Amino acid sequence: MKDIKSKVQSLNPSIQPKNMDVLIGEHKNIYESLAIITKRARQLNIDLKKELYQKLEEFAETSEAIEEIHENKEQIEISKFYERIPNPVIISMDEFLNDEVHYRYNEKKKYFDED
Repeated sequence: MKDIKSKVQSLNPSIQPKNMDVLIGEHKNIYESLAIITKRARQLNIDLKKELYQKLEEFAETSEAIEEIHENKEQIEISKFYERIPNPVIISMDEFLNDEVHYRYNEKKKYFDED
């Protein structure tokens, strides 16, 4: 996940309407475009969660007393930062529209008989 956090700081976290013709692009099939965006969003989501949990574990304090609750300011700041990051679907949509997503087909399936 190369520098994704600095790149997404400039993205608007709100959902914006998109031109369908631009979204379809060279595929000529909206479902292929959405499948690519969805798979990339899942990858981003997994990477962001792993990174968040690793950073939170660095500041985790283990105690045997159940009643004790410690507020760790570093954990709170890290959590707030990750909450401000746009949704992975918004990030992957932006990457797709800017041709930053690389994809390939395992095999080209023929769904309809071409006469």
